[in-house]
Amino acid sequence: MNIIIAFPKIEQAKSVRSILVKSGYTVDAVCCSGTQALRAANELDSGVIICTCRLPDLVYQELYEYLTPRYEMLLIGSGSQVEECTQTMITTLCTPLKVHELLEAVAQIARRYAEKKKQRRKQPKSRSAEEYKVIAQAKMLLMEREHLEEAQAHRYLQKRSMENGTGLAETARMILSLLQDSSGSCV
Repeated sequence: MNIIIAFPKIEQAKSVRSILVKSGYTVDAVCCSGTQALRAANELDSGVIICTCRLPDLVYQELYEYLTPRYEMLLIGSGSQVEECTQTMITTLCTPLKVHELLEAVAQIARRYAEKKKQRRKQPKSRSAEEYKVIAQAKMLLMEREHLEEAQAHRYLQKRSMENGTGLAETARMILSLLQDSSGSCV
């Protein structure tokens, strides 16, 4: 899980980073503005941003709105500031910050993150029209050259894809180039 820490005072951010690093977490970025945090988030794609309610250039609501849905937020602030947070998808902690509360909140987010990642992997990858076309062409060529049924050609592509550790479309491209370059059998 990628972790970005954004506090207006760099010393506070480094203190939170130190706690997390000592507990075995890797912190990917330490920032003192919302813009820096967003830049880091765009480079890392997903994870958690640990921040205060107000940064020099953004408040937490703005920062949260600019993030991709693959990011969670851990908001740290005074009791009154945290009470104002009505966004149910934001985890909150009150100051003064207790180390065990911080670590438990990050662990909880890490568990949710792992579960979401597992769910995303279960979802079938969406393919472009070009990828569907390449897969169909490879299956047609296999059917013609190797006298396979459509289902057999598809299983052949899947098997080669798994063996090579490549995607189905990439495997189809390789098979097309091999079969179109040679007149011999490839199965």
